Amino acid sequence: MPEGDSVHRAAARLHAALAGRPLTRSDLRVPRFATADLTGRTTLDVTPRGKHLLARFEGGLTLHSHLRMDGAWHVFPAGARWRGGPDYEVRAVLGTAEHTAVGYRLPVLELIRTADEEQAVGHLGPDLLGPDWDPGRAAANLLAAPGRPLGEALLDQRNLAGIGNIYKSELCFLAQATPWTPVGALPDPPATLPRIAAAAQRLLAANIGDRARGRRNTTGIGRPGPDLFVYGRARRPCLRCGAPVREAEQDGRPTYWCPQCQTGPTP
Repeated sequence: MPEGDSVHRAAARLHAALAGRPLTRSDLRVPRFATADLTGRTTLDVTPRGKHLLARFEGGLTLHSHLRMDGAWHVFPAGARWRGGPDYEVRAVLGTAEHTAVGYRLPVLELIRTADEEQAVGHLGPDLLGPDWDPGRAAANLLAAPGRPLGEALLDQRNLAGIGNIYKSELCFLAQATPWTPVGALPDPPATLPRIAAAAQRLLAANIGDRARGRRNTTGIGRPGPDLFVYGRARRPCLRCGAPVREAEQDGRPTYWCPQCQTGPTP
């Protein structure tokens, strides 16, 4: 599933291609909205909210999409050949005189009133890369269920919006706690959780710029060098202590940790 930084980059690409221009083409290929036509409406903005995308149009309409595991938005020059998958995987087409935005394999695609956006995204916690970011509120949300494993709590978008499986493993490593450690079992949770939330915001913010395109880095090591501390490094040496990094599933997702650097329960 895309992480919050990837969704913010996608929103920026869509905004640059569509905002301020009237649509010359509109095609929503989902049964519920197949007859909806946005042609002629000007795109006001494309805004990310956690892992959700909100494309707003004049007339008070918003196209809400979520990429989940396989979805993607691609932007092409008008008239260019689309590259992103077979035609039957296209779920949305938004075109202007200059660009065409094509949404592939979008599991969530709905046209709603802009005034009703809270019904789609109002359940989300503070957005790590949004104007509503509040590490104290995020920490309070995490601490509200002290018996919940840290890894699961970080992935719950109701606590804080934008963390995916990669950042989950990396943040647990930086916190020196296994992903199965209960939130309430962390050392001094009221002080530790705001630091974890702040670290999450710093990591995502550092990876949304042009320099990060095509790679994600949490180690701070430049090339040549490893980009991630533990994620995807099963059986390879820990960058800190040299112990083999371990892998196991947590809530159905591959999860990585160092058995020496991180303390707490494990599967």
